[in-house]
Amino acid sequence: MIAPRRFLPSTSALIAFEAAARLGTATAAGAELSLSQSAISRQIKTLEEQLDVQLMRREGRLLYLTPVGKDYADKVRTILSQLASASVHARANPEGGTLNLAILPAFGMHWLAPRLSDFAATHPEITVNLSTRLSPFDFRTTRFDAAIHFGRTDWVGAFHMALMSETVVPVCAPEMLPEPAQNAKDILDHPLLHLDTRPRGWARWFKDHGVTQDVPPGMIFDQFSTMAQAAMHGLGVALLPTFVAEPYLNNRQLARAARHTNDSIGTYYLVWPQDRTEGAPLKAFRSWLGTQTG
Repeated sequence: MIAPRRFLPSTSALIAFEAAARLGTATAAGAELSLSQSAISRQIKTLEEQLDVQLMRREGRLLYLTPVGKDYADKVRTILSQLASASVHARANPEGGTLNLAILPAFGMHWLAPRLSDFAATHPEITVNLSTRLSPFDFRTTRFDAAIHFGRTDWVGAFHMALMSETVVPVCAPEMLPEPAQNAKDILDHPLLHLDTRPRGWARWFKDHGVTQDVPPGMIFDQFSTMAQAAMHGLGVALLPTFVAEPYLNNRQLARAARHTNDSIGTYYLVWPQDRTEGAPLKAFRSWLGTQTG
Protein backbone atom coordinates (compact mmCIF):
# COMPACT_ATOMS: atom_id res chain seq x y z
CA MET A 1 0.00 0.00 0.00
CA ILE A 2 1.46 3.39 -1.03
CA ALA A 3 -0.12 5.50 1.73
CA PRO A 4 -3.16 5.55 4.05
CA ARG A 5 -6.30 6.09 1.99
CA ARG A 6 -7.15 9.31 3.82
CA PHE A 7 -4.10 10.94 2.24
CA LEU A 8 -5.07 9.91 -1.30
CA PRO A 9 -7.68 12.38 -2.64
CA SER A 10 -9.77 11.56 -5.69
CA THR A 11 -8.38 12.55 -9.07
CA SER A 12 -11.53 14.59 -9.72
CA ALA A 13 -10.92 16.70 -6.61
CA LEU A 14 -7.29 17.29 -7.53
CA ILE A 15 -8.16 18.27 -11.11
CA ALA A 16 -10.83 20.72 -9.86
CA PHE A 17 -8.45 22.22 -7.30
CA GLU A 18 -5.62 22.61 -9.84
CA ALA A 19 -7.90 24.35 -12.34
CA ALA A 20 -9.30 26.71 -9.71
CA ALA A 21 -5.79 27.47 -8.42
CA ARG A 22 -4.60 28.27 -11.94
CA LEU A 23 -7.69 30.24 -13.13
CA GLY A 24 -8.62 32.01 -9.89
CA THR A 25 -12.38 31.34 -9.84
CA ALA A 26 -14.64 28.33 -9.53
CA THR A 27 -16.66 29.62 -12.49
CA ALA A 28 -13.64 29.64 -14.84
CA ALA A 29 -12.51 26.22 -13.59
CA GLY A 30 -16.01 24.85 -14.14
CA ALA A 31 -16.11 26.20 -17.68
CA GLU A 32 -12.78 24.53 -18.48
CA LEU A 33 -13.83 21.19 -17.00
CA SER A 34 -17.47 21.32 -18.18
CA LEU A 35 -18.71 21.40 -14.57
CA SER A 36 -20.85 23.85 -12.65
CA GLN A 37 -19.36 26.44 -10.33
CA SER A 38 -20.98 24.70 -7.37
CA ALA A 39 -19.46 21.33 -8.38
CA ILE A 40 -15.98 22.85 -8.38
CA SER A 41 -16.62 24.43 -4.96
CA ARG A 42 -17.80 21.10 -3.55
CA GLN A 43 -14.70 19.30 -4.83
CA ILE A 44 -12.41 21.87 -3.23
CA LYS A 45 -14.32 21.75 0.05
CA THR A 46 -14.15 17.94 0.07
CA LEU A 47 -10.40 18.10 -0.54
CA GLU A 48 -9.86 20.59 2.30
CA GLU A 49 -11.94 18.49 4.68
CA GLN A 50 -10.03 15.36 3.76
CA LEU A 51 -6.66 17.04 4.34
CA ASP A 52 -7.94 19.07 7.32
CA VAL A 53 -6.26 22.23 6.00
CA GLN A 54 -7.42 25.40 4.23
CA LEU A 55 -6.08 25.52 0.69
CA MET A 56 -7.96 28.58 -0.60
CA ARG A 57 -9.41 31.86 0.68
CA ARG A 58 -12.61 33.07 -0.92
CA GLU A 59 -13.15 36.78 -1.51
CA GLY A 60 -16.35 37.21 -3.44
CA ARG A 61 -16.00 35.14 -6.58
CA LEU A 62 -12.22 35.14 -6.46
CA LEU A 63 -10.16 32.31 -5.00
CA TYR A 64 -6.73 32.92 -3.45
CA LEU A 65 -4.28 30.19 -2.48
CA THR A 66 -3.08 30.04 1.11
CA PRO A 67 0.69 29.47 1.53
CA VAL A 68 0.14 25.73 2.04
CA GLY A 69 -2.35 25.74 -0.83
CA LYS A 70 0.22 27.25 -3.20
CA ASP A 71 2.82 24.60 -2.35
CA TYR A 72 0.18 21.86 -2.65
CA ALA A 73 -1.02 23.20 -6.01
CA ASP A 74 2.52 23.10 -7.43
CA LYS A 75 2.95 19.47 -6.38
CA VAL A 76 -0.50 18.46 -7.61
CA ARG A 77 0.18 20.08 -11.00
CA THR A 78 3.41 18.12 -11.36
CA ILE A 79 1.79 14.84 -10.34
CA LEU A 80 -1.16 15.29 -12.70
CA SER A 81 1.21 16.08 -15.55
CA GLN A 82 3.27 12.96 -14.83
CA LEU A 83 0.14 10.82 -14.58
CA ALA A 84 -1.15 12.12 -17.91
CA SER A 85 2.22 11.50 -19.55
CA ALA A 86 2.38 7.96 -18.16
CA SER A 87 -1.13 7.25 -19.43
CA VAL A 88 -0.30 8.50 -22.92
CA HIS A 89 2.89 6.42 -22.95
CA ALA A 90 1.06 3.30 -21.79
CA ARG A 91 -1.56 3.71 -24.48
CA ALA A 92 1.00 4.38 -27.20
CA ASN A 93 3.35 1.55 -26.08
CA PRO A 94 1.30 -1.18 -24.38
CA GLU A 95 4.21 -3.64 -24.66
CA GLY A 96 6.91 -1.08 -23.88
CA GLY A 97 8.63 0.01 -20.72
CA THR A 98 12.01 0.19 -19.06
CA LEU A 99 14.46 -2.54 -18.06
CA ASN A 100 16.96 -1.66 -15.34
CA LEU A 101 19.85 -4.10 -15.64
CA ALA A 102 22.91 -4.56 -13.41
CA ILE A 103 25.92 -5.76 -15.37
CA LEU A 104 29.50 -6.84 -14.81
CA PRO A 105 31.81 -4.17 -16.32
CA ALA A 106 33.80 -6.35 -18.72
CA PHE A 107 30.82 -8.41 -19.85
CA GLY A 108 28.75 -5.28 -20.35
CA MET A 109 31.43 -3.38 -22.26
CA HIS A 110 32.85 -6.14 -24.45
CA TRP A 111 29.99 -8.61 -24.95
CA LEU A 112 26.62 -6.99 -24.25
CA ALA A 113 27.07 -3.41 -25.46
CA PRO A 114 28.09 -4.34 -29.03
CA ARG A 115 24.92 -6.46 -29.33
CA LEU A 116 22.42 -4.07 -27.75
CA SER A 117 21.79 -2.24 -31.02
CA ASP A 118 20.14 -5.43 -32.27
CA PHE A 119 17.84 -5.52 -29.25
CA ALA A 120 17.04 -1.83 -29.69
CA ALA A 121 16.19 -2.41 -33.35
CA THR A 122 13.85 -5.30 -32.60
CA HIS A 123 12.35 -3.74 -29.45
CA PRO A 124 12.36 0.06 -29.93
CA GLU A 125 9.59 0.37 -27.33
CA ILE A 126 11.91 -0.79 -24.51
CA THR A 127 14.55 1.37 -22.85
CA VAL A 128 17.45 -0.53 -21.26
CA ASN A 129 19.29 1.22 -18.42
CA LEU A 130 22.67 -0.27 -17.47
CA SER A 131 24.57 0.05 -14.18
CA THR A 132 27.66 -1.87 -13.10
CA ARG A 133 27.69 -4.10 -10.04
CA LEU A 134 30.60 -6.40 -9.16
CA SER A 135 28.84 -8.72 -6.73
CA PRO A 136 25.35 -10.04 -5.92
CA PHE A 137 22.90 -7.77 -4.12
CA ASP A 138 19.39 -7.91 -2.67
CA PHE A 139 16.82 -7.22 -5.39
CA ARG A 140 14.35 -6.11 -2.71
CA THR A 141 16.41 -3.02 -1.88
CA THR A 142 17.28 -1.92 -5.43
CA ARG A 143 15.49 -0.71 -8.55
CA PHE A 144 17.07 -3.42 -10.74
CA ASP A 145 14.81 -5.77 -12.70
CA ALA A 146 17.60 -8.24 -13.48
CA ALA A 147 21.38 -8.66 -13.40
CA ILE A 148 24.23 -10.41 -15.20
CA HIS A 149 26.00 -12.75 -12.78
CA PHE A 150 29.18 -14.85 -13.13
CA GLY A 151 29.89 -17.99 -11.16
CA ARG A 152 27.32 -20.56 -10.16
CA THR A 153 23.58 -20.66 -9.49
CA ASP A 154 24.15 -19.30 -6.00
CA TRP A 155 22.26 -15.98 -6.14
CA VAL A 156 19.70 -16.33 -3.35
CA GLY A 157 16.08 -15.54 -4.19
CA ALA A 158 16.68 -15.33 -7.94
CA PHE A 159 15.86 -17.28 -11.07
CA HIS A 160 18.87 -18.17 -13.25
CA MET A 161 19.22 -18.39 -17.01
CA ALA A 162 22.60 -19.72 -18.21
CA LEU A 163 24.13 -17.55 -20.94
CA MET A 164 27.56 -19.01 -21.68
CA SER A 165 30.66 -20.43 -20.07
CA GLU A 166 33.81 -18.37 -20.13
CA THR A 167 37.00 -19.26 -22.01
CA VAL A 168 40.18 -17.49 -20.89
CA VAL A 169 43.41 -16.79 -22.75
CA PRO A 170 46.79 -15.43 -21.52
CA VAL A 171 47.82 -12.23 -23.31
CA CYS A 172 50.64 -9.69 -23.12
CA ALA A 173 52.22 -6.79 -24.99
CA PRO A 174 53.49 -8.02 -28.41
CA GLU A 175 57.08 -7.06 -27.57
CA MET A 176 57.06 -9.15 -24.38
CA LEU A 177 56.65 -12.44 -26.25
CA PRO A 178 57.23 -12.31 -30.02
CA GLU A 179 55.76 -15.83 -30.31
CA PRO A 180 53.22 -17.59 -28.06
CA ALA A 181 54.87 -19.89 -25.51
CA GLN A 182 54.74 -23.54 -26.50
CA ASN A 183 54.95 -24.70 -22.90
CA ALA A 184 52.57 -23.22 -20.34
CA LYS A 185 55.36 -23.35 -17.75
CA ASP A 186 57.32 -20.73 -19.71
CA ILE A 187 54.70 -18.11 -18.75
CA LEU A 188 56.13 -18.21 -15.21
CA ASP A 189 59.25 -16.44 -16.53
CA HIS A 190 57.18 -13.25 -16.86
CA PRO A 191 55.24 -11.07 -14.36
CA LEU A 192 51.64 -12.22 -13.90
CA LEU A 193 48.68 -9.85 -13.50
CA HIS A 194 45.84 -10.92 -11.19
CA LEU A 195 42.14 -10.11 -10.77
CA ASP A 196 41.12 -9.64 -7.14
CA THR A 197 37.76 -11.43 -7.58
CA ARG A 198 39.55 -14.47 -9.04
CA PRO A 199 42.61 -14.94 -6.83
CA ARG A 200 43.16 -18.53 -8.01
CA GLY A 201 42.62 -17.87 -11.71
CA TRP A 202 46.24 -18.40 -12.70
CA ALA A 203 46.64 -21.41 -10.39
CA ARG A 204 43.70 -23.16 -12.05
CA TRP A 205 45.00 -22.29 -15.53
CA PHE A 206 48.45 -23.70 -14.83
CA LYS A 207 47.00 -26.82 -13.18
CA ASP A 208 44.83 -27.47 -16.25
CA HIS A 209 48.03 -27.45 -18.31
CA GLY A 210 50.05 -29.71 -16.04
CA VAL A 211 52.05 -27.05 -14.20
CA THR A 212 52.13 -27.59 -10.43
CA GLN A 213 54.58 -24.87 -9.37
CA ASP A 214 53.36 -22.14 -7.05
CA VAL A 215 52.08 -19.07 -8.84
CA PRO A 216 54.10 -15.96 -7.93
CA PRO A 217 52.27 -12.85 -6.71
CA GLY A 218 51.87 -9.83 -8.94
CA MET A 219 49.89 -6.69 -9.57
CA ILE A 220 46.20 -6.99 -8.62
CA PHE A 221 43.31 -5.31 -10.46
CA ASP A 222 39.60 -5.01 -9.75
CA GLN A 223 38.47 -5.05 -13.40
CA PHE A 224 39.52 -6.80 -16.59
CA SER A 225 39.63 -3.53 -18.53
CA THR A 226 42.34 -1.99 -16.35
CA MET A 227 44.26 -5.25 -16.29
CA ALA A 228 44.17 -5.33 -20.11
CA GLN A 229 45.56 -1.79 -20.22
CA ALA A 230 48.39 -2.79 -17.89
CA ALA A 231 49.22 -5.76 -20.12
CA MET A 232 49.24 -3.49 -23.19
CA HIS A 233 51.85 -1.32 -21.48
CA GLY A 234 54.14 -4.25 -20.79
CA LEU A 235 53.49 -4.70 -17.07
CA GLY A 236 52.87 -8.44 -17.31
CA VAL A 237 50.76 -11.29 -18.67
CA ALA A 238 47.00 -11.08 -18.12
CA LEU A 239 44.49 -13.93 -18.13
CA LEU A 240 41.45 -12.50 -19.92
CA PRO A 241 38.12 -13.88 -21.14
CA THR A 242 38.26 -14.30 -24.90
CA PHE A 243 35.47 -11.77 -25.47
CA VAL A 244 37.58 -9.17 -23.63
CA ALA A 245 40.86 -10.12 -25.30
CA GLU A 246 39.67 -10.45 -28.92
CA PRO A 247 39.37 -6.71 -29.77
CA TYR A 248 42.90 -6.10 -28.44
CA LEU A 249 44.25 -9.14 -30.27
CA ASN A 250 42.58 -8.13 -33.53
CA ASN A 251 44.15 -4.67 -33.52
CA ARG A 252 47.47 -6.10 -32.27
CA GLN A 253 47.57 -4.10 -29.07
CA LEU A 254 47.92 -7.45 -27.29
CA ALA A 255 49.30 -10.79 -28.38
CA ARG A 256 48.71 -14.34 -27.19
CA ALA A 257 51.24 -15.27 -24.52
CA ALA A 258 50.51 -18.98 -25.00
CA ARG A 259 48.60 -21.11 -27.42
CA HIS A 260 46.58 -22.64 -24.61
CA THR A 261 43.06 -21.64 -23.60
CA ASN A 262 40.68 -23.31 -21.19
CA ASP A 263 37.15 -23.09 -19.88
CA SER A 264 36.74 -21.07 -16.71
CA ILE A 265 35.17 -22.48 -13.56
CA GLY A 266 32.08 -20.32 -13.99
CA THR A 267 29.20 -19.45 -16.26
CA TYR A 268 27.49 -16.15 -17.01
CA TYR A 269 23.84 -16.01 -15.97
CA LEU A 270 20.93 -13.65 -16.31
CA VAL A 271 19.27 -13.52 -12.89
CA TRP A 272 16.00 -11.91 -11.82
CA PRO A 273 14.00 -11.85 -8.56
CA GLN A 274 11.70 -14.75 -7.74
CA ASP A 275 9.27 -12.64 -5.70
CA ARG A 276 8.45 -10.14 -8.47
CA THR A 277 6.12 -10.38 -11.44
CA GLU A 278 8.16 -10.68 -14.61
CA GLY A 279 7.30 -7.69 -16.79
CA ALA A 280 7.12 -7.53 -20.59
CA PRO A 281 10.52 -5.77 -20.96
CA LEU A 282 12.32 -8.50 -19.02
CA LYS A 283 10.53 -11.26 -20.93
CA ALA A 284 11.54 -9.68 -24.24
CA PHE A 285 15.16 -9.19 -23.11
CA ARG A 286 15.41 -12.76 -21.79
CA SER A 287 14.06 -14.14 -25.07
CA TRP A 288 16.49 -11.99 -27.07
CA LEU A 289 19.46 -13.12 -24.95
CA GLY A 290 18.58 -16.69 -25.81
CA THR A 291 19.08 -15.90 -29.51
CA GLN A 292 22.51 -14.42 -28.79
CA THR A 293 23.90 -17.25 -26.66
CA GLY A 294 21.99 -20.33 -27.80
